[in-house]
Amino acid sequence: MNVFDLAVLRPRLPSPLEPVADERFARHGARLLLKRDDLIHADLPGNKWRKLAPNLRAAAGRPVLTFGGAYSNHLRATAAAGRLLGFPTVGVVRGDELAGKPLNASLAACAADGMRLHFVDRATYRRTSEPEVLAELLERIGEREGCWVVPEGGSNALAAQGCTELGRELRGRADVAAVACGTGGTLAGLAAGLGDGARALGIPVLKGACLGERTAALQQEAFGGPAGDWSLDERFHFGGYARVPPDLDAFAQDFEARHGLPVERLYVAKMLYGLVVLAGEGAFPPGTTVAAVITGRPQSAASR
Repeated sequence: MNVFDLAVLRPRLPSPLEPVADERFARHGARLLLKRDDLIHADLPGNKWRKLAPNLRAAAGRPVLTFGGAYSNHLRATAAAGRLLGFPTVGVVRGDELAGKPLNASLAACAADGMRLHFVDRATYRRTSEPEVLAELLERIGEREGCWVVPEGGSNALAAQGCTELGRELRGRADVAAVACGTGGTLAGLAAGLGDGARALGIPVLKGACLGERTAALQQEAFGGPAGDWSLDERFHFGGYARVPPDLDAFAQDFEARHGLPVERLYVAKMLYGLVVLAGEGAFPPGTTVAAVITGRPQSAASR
């Protein structure tokens, strides 16, 4: 299969934009839309498709090495892309204490899709963007020659450029476009694609991730400087990545019951929770249309 021909995977683009009736917004004169990027592709949903597609074209069939934590959606999507398109994948996983232990469901899915997993200690992982550390790591893994390296979360200049199409799909249809943020690539591209008169809102799912600096740096790399209107609200990380306390889970269950949408907990639930709080605070003036970008589905729902 030709890795350049990503159309053979038949992505659903543009993704659907669905209005939902939610009195928590309506009572303040705002309207909520769901941008169903989770429906783009069963194995490469949402921003994973948008960020990976330009990187896979650049890799041109070479092995792809990338990075993530033990529950990384990005690692799963990269491994699935390798299986579907027939190229080797290597996942560098944060936490050498995981080596030799039974794989969790996420990492087991990566391995089943053919990804070679390499565990590194957390101190080394934090330095993998440094050229000398990366070169040593590639040497140790045996992928020094001809390997295409994609950073954690898939966020690089190519990824940000790929996500501009998300903004273009929402241009003129939303005043505020909100997305959960892990590494800033989707927000950087979304804001650039929205154009004038609309704002991109990022809801970080990690605590203390310096996402403002990272998003600005990605826009510099991808577009040569600031692009579009964007902001972050860092109040809704619920203690950090992969933390789903009972009140967040209860909120997600309620949203599912209201709207029939399977809500992914690590990213999407935090973004939706943040939007409901912001609506209650009067952050969206009457007449505002808010688009919530649904970037993924729960594992149990993804195969339905």
